[in-house]
Formats: sequence, C-alpha cells, structure tokens
Amino acid sequence: MATVTIVGSGMMGSALAFPARENGNEVRLVGTHLDREIIENCKKCNRHPKFEKDFPDGVSFYQIEELSDALDGADLVIGGVSSFGVDWFADNILPVIPENMPVLTVTKGLFDTPDGKLLTYPDLWQKKLDSIGKKLSLNAIGGPCTSYELVAHDQTEVSFCGKDIGILEKLRNIMQTDYYHISITTDVTGIESAVALKNGYALGIALTIGLNQKNFGDDTLHFNSQAAVFGQASKEMYRLLDFQSALSLNNLCVGMGDLYVTVYGGRTRLVGILLGKGLDIDKAKAQLNGVTLESLVVAERVARAVKKNIADGILCAEDFPLLLHIDEIISEKKPVNIPWESFTYTEK
Repeated sequence: MATVTIVGSGMMGSALAFPARENGNEVRLVGTHLDREIIENCKKCNRHPKFEKDFPDGVSFYQIEELSDALDGADLVIGGVSSFGVDWFADNILPVIPENMPVLTVTKGLFDTPDGKLLTYPDLWQKKLDSIGKKLSLNAIGGPCTSYELVAHDQTEVSFCGKDIGILEKLRNIMQTDYYHISITTDVTGIESAVALKNGYALGIALTIGLNQKNFGDDTLHFNSQAAVFGQASKEMYRLLDFQSALSLNNLCVGMGDLYVTVYGGRTRLVGILLGKGLDIDKAKAQLNGVTLESLVVAERVARAVKKNIADGILCAEDFPLLLHIDEIISEKKPVNIPWESFTYTEK
C-alpha cells in the first residue's frame, strides 16, 4: 500500500482519489486556498459537492494549512490544480515536496513564448525547480477522462508520461484499477501537447452544435458538420504535433480521444454551443459566469504561437484555417463563420 497526497480538490483531482483509494492506497486530499468550502463539505459529508457519489472509505481531507501533515510519509503527490493554478503550484507546492517523492499532475495546457514556442506545464515547472536548485520527478496524466465518469467507474484509458520509465511503472502500479487503465511513455511533450491542443478544436466542433440548434432547433440532431470539423481538427492537430517534434500514432490517438470526450461533455462544449447560437465571446462568458474556461486560454496561446510561426515563415496559414477562425472568434470577437471550403483538398 502506498500513500497518495492529492493537492487541489477540484473535480479531476478529487476524482483521482477513487482509483487511488480503491487500489488499496491511503489517500489524502488537500484543498488549495480556493477550495476551503469543498474540503469542509468533504469532511462533513464524505462527498465532493459536484459528485453524486461518496468518496471511498478511508480518504482523509486537509486544508492547505495542513499540507505538511498531508505530505508526511507520502509516496506520491498528485497535482490537481487547473491551468490557472500553474504558477501557484510552482511557487507554493513544488518547493516543499521532498525530493524522493514523485509528482504526477493532471493539469492540461501549453504556454507560448514570445518566439513562438509551445512549452508544456512540466517544462515550466522544471524551470522553477532549476531556479531553486531542486530535483523532483515530474510526471503527468493525459488522455480522455472526465472526472464524473471516472467517479462512476466508466472504463477509462489514460497515459502517464515522465522521464523515468521505472518511476512511471511504480505510478501505474499505485493507480491502476480494473476500470482505470494506464499506458506509460517517456514522450512528455507528445502527450502533454496532444491533450492541450484539443482545447480549441473541441470548441470548434461545438460551434456546429450551436449553429444547428440555431438553424433547426434543439430536437433535430445533425452530425455531418460535427464530423467535418472533427476531421479538420484532426489534420491540424497532426500538423501541430509535428511542429512540436512529437508526431506519433499513440500521441495522435491520445489527442483524438481527448478531443472526442471533450466535445461530448464539459465546459468547452457549453461555450462552443453558445457561440454557435450567435453570442459573442463576452456574452458567452457572462452566461457561464463562475465556470472555469481553461480551453479559451489554451486556445489563444496555441493560436498566438501558430501566428508567430506563420509570420516567421515556419508554418503556413492555409494549414490552420480552423484554429485561426477560432482565434478570431475568441480574440477579435468575430461572429462564427466556419470556413468550410478551406477544409477541402484535391489529391491526385
């Protein structure tokens, strides 16, 4: 039995308590400074306020001030913060984790640099560790997995990535259950890029749902347009993985799977539908007040990097019509006008 400490009691971090505990481990769930009410609710009811199922018996709950107690004797730290907590995690959590304790994060996203590079969050955290002269094993989770379905024990397959395959084997042994299946890879850039790139493209596919609801009503389902945008999204993700020097069948499939599950559930779907119905980005955000929209942030970063590389002659605008239109909607508040003809090709 291992001891697993999860820092961040949002939905995904909390959901990972289920396979961790049900695999026989001791689990300690620590809330951030923003999670106080969640942790209090968990202590009183043994249930996350967003879940319909109690935590397994044996999960312990801690406020952030109790972090040192939660880390004492732990074998694994899981980082469960959102993209908006990346810097907070770097500044407040990484420095106090013992060097013999591996870190596994669920935070999905990319950060763009002024010269047009796309860095993974493990890249950013490694820079922080280097700056303070500390060594930690940084690992991450990617793949199609929604928190509520993991809690419900829907069959789920994800990928753990990190630099040390031996450590990844240990992490898989700690976390894997009969419903939580884990592949492992040392291609951190590939997995982290694949699952982050899907954000903007899931929004693009959801636009067609909103367009169809606007044109035909909510009762009639249409899938041709969704499939067309899904196909174009696949092409553009393929090209971006190649740009990241991370193109492989496994990485592409991880990204496609994550794209699929994101379109069919979650916050990105909601904002895409609202945009497709005719709301501009500000009105869509206002209607979803209080909902974290990481997808918009990541999509803007990826588009900014792509536009920089287009300007530098490294990438071609003709290869990214969907991403560039999504960026127009988000950054320039333009109305939805999907460039269908730019998705077509002639092949001899």
